[in-house]
Amino acid sequence: MLDVVMEYARDVMDSPIVYLVIFAVAMGDAIIPMVPSDAVVVTAGVFAASGKPNILLVMVAALLGAIAGDHVSYWIGRAGGGRFARRKGGKTDRIRHLIEERGGLVLFVARYIPGGRTVTTLTMGALRYPQPKFTAFDCLASAVWAVQWALVGYFGGHAFEDDPVKALLLGFGIAAAVTVIAELVRRIRNHTKKTQHA
Repeated sequence: MLDVVMEYARDVMDSPIVYLVIFAVAMGDAIIPMVPSDAVVVTAGVFAASGKPNILLVMVAALLGAIAGDHVSYWIGRAGGGRFARRKGGKTDRIRHLIEERGGLVLFVARYIPGGRTVTTLTMGALRYPQPKFTAFDCLASAVWAVQWALVGYFGGHAFEDDPVKALLLGFGIAAAVTVIAELVRRIRNHTKKTQHA
């Protein structure tokens, strides 16, 4: 059964459609956080180690999809977030201050927190974060993300050339570990802040 799945996966990876799939999944992940964009890019990277798909095109498709999805989410927030943007006091002011002071960093970190990318891009749009700055930071964050996960898969594919299943498991394990660590760091920081204010 596993051999059949791997053979099907190889057929998909040999097709030029794979780049469109990578683009669509990377874009969709910004709007529907359950879409597994990291896993798709890692998988494409694993297969790229054997020659197909092309690793550079995998990176480009992931990069462009991520940028497109983030901008759709940003504009949804901008179009529908007027009431949120007008709110004053409490959490809204803290969020506004954080995004004004560290918008680029927030955008980077949010990519590694489940659902964080969607919440952050919607919020930045709703708070009218300047679009040129958003685009500049987003292009940089998306490039780091796309190259990172494609190379995790690619080097895993080379390390386990005779056993691509192990390469996929390694790539998924690294992706999961990065996500869990980012979430733990976020929770620890939130707990520390609450303790300090108590």
